[in-house]
Amino acid sequence: MSSSPMRMPRSIVLALVSCGFATATLAGEIRVACYSDGNECEVTQELAKRFESQNADVKVLIDKVPYKAIVETLPVQLAAGEGPDIARVTDLGGLSRYYLDITPYVKDPKAWEANFGQTLAWLRPTPNDKGIYGMMTQLTVTGPFVNKTLFEQAKVPLPGPKATWDDWAAATRQVAKATQVPYAMAFDRSGHRFAGAAISQGAKIFDAKGNPVIDDGFRAMSRKFYDWNRDGTMPKEVWGGVGGSTTAMRSRSSPTHAWSCTCREAGRSPGWKSRSARISTGSPSRIRADPAAARACRAAPRSWR
Repeated sequence: MSSSPMRMPRSIVLALVSCGFATATLAGEIRVACYSDGNECEVTQELAKRFESQNADVKVLIDKVPYKAIVETLPVQLAAGEGPDIARVTDLGGLSRYYLDITPYVKDPKAWEANFGQTLAWLRPTPNDKGIYGMMTQLTVTGPFVNKTLFEQAKVPLPGPKATWDDWAAATRQVAKATQVPYAMAFDRSGHRFAGAAISQGAKIFDAKGNPVIDDGFRAMSRKFYDWNRDGTMPKEVWGGVGGSTTAMRSRSSPTHAWSCTCREAGRSPGWKSRSARISTGSPSRIRADPAAARACRAAPRSWR
């Protein structure tokens, strides 16, 4: 989750570059569809220039597009046999039928397996497939951000490290009332924002075979989330609408907000500090919203195990 106002990927914890097969445009031309949370497309352009310098007969064209185009337009293009040769995507399974197995073109497949083995399977269309269809470029970490400034203005102490979700909800309602902000908490409209909170309640999400699980932990957080939206702790329009989370963060209109972060983005919005939910116990650990947050963000995945 992040204090950054930029749009984030909506798949669970990741965004990838993957090779999707489509009709080639011109011989020696590679077209790449890229959406950006920060400077990803600029970095991709720089990598493309290096590639072109070593392959004079190939031209790499980077098309920077809105994330909405990746979600809505790209699937239609691919279904019609059109679209880019490479795309940065988040719907890994939904687009897997269009991916090209690049194993025959990779100089050292074992190096790919050594470096990306844990995520290569996410792009494979079937469980028994061993192909290489792309590589991961980004992970996002989900957890609550707290507007420390609003707590200070309301003279409400931040709940301690053993505080429950109910404790936080009660505290943020006090802050919202004292500071006259519209609502106490908000979750960005995305399943993996909810998943982190559910896991902190003991939800397994998937069983050993990869099947979805609706267990007591999932039900417990579902009930809390439903009640918070029903009683006004959370605004229904954020989860039920088509956006609103960015505005909530920018305007400081809630004391807490569940979003995702990449390390380079941490600490941009004054007044916010993050509490990275430790999935194993549900106990939050602090990450301050300042330049040091980048280091904490990099360490966060280890603390979540």
